[in-house]
Amino acid sequence: MAYNRARRTYHRRKVCKFCADSSLKIDYKDPRTLRMFTTERGKIIPRRISGNCAKHQRMLTLAIKRARIMALLPFTTSVVR
Repeated sequence: MAYNRARRTYHRRKVCKFCADSSLKIDYKDPRTLRMFTTERGKIIPRRISGNCAKHQRMLTLAIKRARIMALLPFTTSVVR
């Protein structure tokens, strides 16, 4: 007989990198840090995947948008079909 047991999966809560390490700063002039929070297509990684808190995700989004305007980060990648 096959038992239908409810399996419990425990997911470890992601910790905000900026709350954990106070030496990390969110700055639009630092594209190397901002690139960690964008996909290879140039999209901003959502908070539930990156693990950032709401406050730092808002600051990060604003910094990425400013870096795009200043041409430090690309809006998107060019895809040849």
